Amino acid sequence: MNAGNDCKGFAIAILLILPTRAHAQNAALELGFAYTLDLAYVADTTHALDNIDIIADLDLTRTIGWRGARLHGHVLRNAGDQVGHTFPTAQGIDNIEVTSHRVRLFEFWLEQEWNDGASSLRAGLYDLNSEFYATESAGLFLNPAFGIGTELAATGANGPSIFPSTALAMRYRHAFANQTSLQFAILNADARTWGDPGGVDLSFDDGVLYIGEAQANLAHARLGLGAWRYSRAQPDIRDQDMSGTPRRRTTHGIYAMIDAPLWGADDDPWRGHGFLRAGISDGDTSAFSGGWQAGLVIEHIFTRREHSALGIGVTRAALSDKFRWNAADNGMRLSHGETIYELTYFDRISDWLSLQPSFQLVREPEGDPGRNDTSALLMRVVIER
Repeated sequence: MNAGNDCKGFAIAILLILPTRAHAQNAALELGFAYTLDLAYVADTTHALDNIDIIADLDLTRTIGWRGARLHGHVLRNAGDQVGHTFPTAQGIDNIEVTSHRVRLFEFWLEQEWNDGASSLRAGLYDLNSEFYATESAGLFLNPAFGIGTELAATGANGPSIFPSTALAMRYRHAFANQTSLQFAILNADARTWGDPGGVDLSFDDGVLYIGEAQANLAHARLGLGAWRYSRAQPDIRDQDMSGTPRRRTTHGIYAMIDAPLWGADDDPWRGHGFLRAGISDGDTSAFSGGWQAGLVIEHIFTRREHSALGIGVTRAALSDKFRWNAADNGMRLSHGETIYELTYFDRISDWLSLQPSFQLVREPEGDPGRNDTSALLMRVVIER
């Protein structure tokens, strides 16, 4: 078993503090704590990964009389093995896997609301995927691509402002009376936070990422349409000028989403939800030109298990033509992409413990038709207070 000592140490620490109250709440301050341990069996090797979240929300109206203001902080700590070293995939296997083990200030932003909460502005270290390119039903799955589309996740100097490293940002959101909403954000293109080498980038030398999203309710379905663009051109992965210098291209893309109840009311057993998401990007500056995810979530499967849920999903990452041509120049023939199927079950065992096994089948890993399809079995344990 390839489990890291850090994971074992944190697991023991969590067991020791369970009798204490790790979550406190009052009129002005909310504190949350969660410990996640994943055991992953991939390519005949077992890995252990863990994640610690400490979250605080301070209501500034009640504390200092600043009407409509809220301060949010989120500290993140990751440790454990890297599944991708044993079996590399284009989309990943586990959504808490990181390349470096650090304590990070994941989010720290101030939010101001007005118009009775219909309008709000956030500023600070901000997780793009907390509000953009996100569907509620897809949040059940453990594969990273169900969090944010791979074609956007692969952009930027260090990836966009998402897990595990965020960037300085400003987000505006307005909800209309007809249950539609618009939101826009400007984020530093260099995603680095306190805890990363160099800390938070204040220079903005890599420019910014612009993103906008519209959402609307239509016959109980939630529809979303978004677009994003980087302000500064980035090196083309293939095209060069006469001197051999990569040409520079503007990285951009669009995406669409739908999340809808399929049958059953909120309190009914076996109520079903479905989602579909798709995105495309320029394909000039990264390995991906697009992708899509689809899935079905069935909630309250067992009568006596109110929080039981079963999910069946599929995610497809499309490799860009230029990336495939580069591979062909090196004697490697790649297919048009990689497909991963996931079957997962979630259940809350008690008010502080939940378990979630997940089975994933990877077809043509990294788009290589010469590699055998493989499977991954994960077990997630979450302790929260």
